[in-house]
Amino acid sequence: MKPRHKRIAIIIAGLAVLSIGSGLVFKAFRSNMVFFFSPSQVYAKEAPQGRAFRIGGMVEKGSIKRVGDTLTINFVVTDTVHAVPVDYTGVLPDLFKEGKGVVAQGSLGPDGVFHASEVLAKHDENYMPPDAKHAIEQAQKAQKTVVIN
Repeated sequence: MKPRHKRIAIIIAGLAVLSIGSGLVFKAFRSNMVFFFSPSQVYAKEAPQGRAFRIGGMVEKGSIKRVGDTLTINFVVTDTVHAVPVDYTGVLPDLFKEGKGVVAQGSLGPDGVFHASEVLAKHDENYMPPDAKHAIEQAQKAQKTVVIN
């Protein structure tokens, strides 16, 4: 093989390895990416079905229900306009309470219930996750616009 052909073969092999490597990195990045949706966006069917995402808002007052003596808990997350039922099995954060901010990560089931794999609660009285706070503000603005019109 001529030196010129060897160089071309090495360049082509290098490009193939680089392409495969970058493809694997992008695939791993995409599978680990988790988006945030508000209950209003979930209600509008903007959230992905069968894929993990985060939902945030306030825990609706009177919605926390424990299932027997298990670690399973059902509650409702709301942005004051729409609400989404959530079920979670595990230990909840100490600051998890009704009427407080929460972000849950998991997936939406075909039954319309959000099946959480992780629940995060706010850490003091003045803090709410920025995405959840923005979602609640947007939902309240949208509700005021509908009421006025």
